[in-house]
Amino acid sequence: MGGSVKQLTAPPRTRLVEIVVPVYNEQRVLAESVRRLHAYLAGTFPYGFRITIADNASTDATWRIATDLGRELSHVRAVHLDAKGRGRALRRVWSESDADVVSYMDVDLSTDLDAFLPLVAPLLSGHSDLAIGTRLSRGANVVRGPKRELISRSYNLLLRSAMGAGFSDAQCGFKAARTEIVQALLPAVEDEEWFFDTELLLLAERHGLRIHEVPVDWVDDPDSRVDIVRTAADDLRGMARVARRTLSGAARIPVPPRVQKARLPNGMARQLPSFAVIGVISTLAHLALFVTLRLVVPAVVANGLALLVTAVANTAANRRFTFGVTGRAGALRHQLEGGLAFLIGLVLSTGGLALLGHLVPGASTAVELAAVVAANALATLVRFLLLRVWVFNPRRAKEGAR
Repeated sequence: MGGSVKQLTAPPRTRLVEIVVPVYNEQRVLAESVRRLHAYLAGTFPYGFRITIADNASTDATWRIATDLGRELSHVRAVHLDAKGRGRALRRVWSESDADVVSYMDVDLSTDLDAFLPLVAPLLSGHSDLAIGTRLSRGANVVRGPKRELISRSYNLLLRSAMGAGFSDAQCGFKAARTEIVQALLPAVEDEEWFFDTELLLLAERHGLRIHEVPVDWVDDPDSRVDIVRTAADDLRGMARVARRTLSGAARIPVPPRVQKARLPNGMARQLPSFAVIGVISTLAHLALFVTLRLVVPAVVANGLALLVTAVANTAANRRFTFGVTGRAGALRHQLEGGLAFLIGLVLSTGGLALLGHLVPGASTAVELAAVVAANALATLVRFLLLRVWVFNPRRAKEGAR
């Protein structure tokens, strides 16, 4: 009776990571990719995992292959949706997941799988809230054509300059998040297709959540069927919608106390959303004018004329709505000083078009548009700084009144 009693305790629950593979008519690569992913995770991944094939309304043999894989492989299941949309598929699976961390990767497995553990480890430890693979950092090793490279860099530069995004690569199909965080964010994310990722990340940043970035090795899929021009147009519309929602008051989600105490410089919290909305509208107007004028004049001339018209309207709109300056006093001076931003944008975009003509002779209008967007994105960042610290600086107005 005097012997010791051994305490029996239940082993800690294995941490679970769910990997979603969204598919639409992917019978060509689905079986090979999922088997490869399953073998890699089963052999090297130190945590529990579940692979979910999310078939969003495929019309070929994709769903049959997905269900066969679910029966064949122990950690694979298949989910079917009746409507298309990568965002819709991720929302469905992530919102119902019981895993500790949810993630997704493109079915072609363009990203080297060795980056997966570094992607999810900071989430499992609680160090970060979301994680993304990035092809645009120095440590990344990327193989893809100049057209896709230019468009990707242009889009992400536009996000950083016009929307204030701090993450480097919104479009890489290699992302993860703590499940509790993403399930809090999902009700406020409206997009159901390609802009879903960007909107989720912008919303996360808006609430001060921590986004971890992992440089990846990435090889372009030459058979990708993504409509680049249509996707870019949808992304611009999505950015305008997010900026408009930001002005009217973003959705609120639980955030850490450290974030609640953070503050932007005086006035910037009000100025940034207004500037972003005006910037998106100006960008859309500039692109529309550029495309129209491009039909009758060379690209450089079309860009200069379109930029001149939108620069005047942009300065006037920011004067009234972003910086709250009314009345005619100083209006001409503001336009002349704002013209400096026009010159910067003209130099950057003209230089970009010239460089594009050298690197990609005979480039299409879509590629020219991407070059113009990239240059204008950089000019937008410079414009905001000039308008805030120089053109519409309240101290100058007070000094002028003395």
